[in-house]
Amino acid sequence: MRLQPTENGFLIEANDLAPLLGVEPAEVARLMREGLITSLSETGQGADAGRFRVSFRYGTTRIRFTTDANGDVLRRSRTTVAPQLGAAPGFEG
Repeated sequence: MRLQPTENGFLIEANDLAPLLGVEPAEVARLMREGLITSLSETGQGADAGRFRVSFRYGTTRIRFTTDANGDVLRRSRTTVAPQLGAAPGFEG
């Protein structure tokens, strides 16, 4: 798997991300626009220079990719996390 580097972080194909979050690919863009899928891109420092951590979250599921500068995925993890503050009542993702 590979993420596409951009000036503002990284892009991932909806067909690659959707099954990891348990949603349909056609729903990814809408869920992102509505703020239900969130993302965070971080740049490695020190010993991690040249690496990037890209996280996506939906409900209580977090997918985290560690990539090199070319977007090649070095590591991937899927974790259950606590619900986000401000999530709609009863929302479980």
